[in-house]
Amino acid sequence: MAAVLEVLVWWIALTGIWLVLISTVDPLEVLVGAVAALAASLLARAGRRAVAAQ
Repeated sequence: MAAVLEVLVWWIALTGIWLVLISTVDPLEVLVGAVAALAASLLARAGRRAVAAQ
């Protein structure tokens, strides 16, 4: 459950940053940003776990 919460928090933060930085908010831009933010949030969790394991 903690892993899902961590990824969700990362995803919300990164999606929010994306929406603030783009000039036009249309459905395709939101979809692309949400998918990219999900991938980045999974990588952020994996990176944090890798660093914590050392």
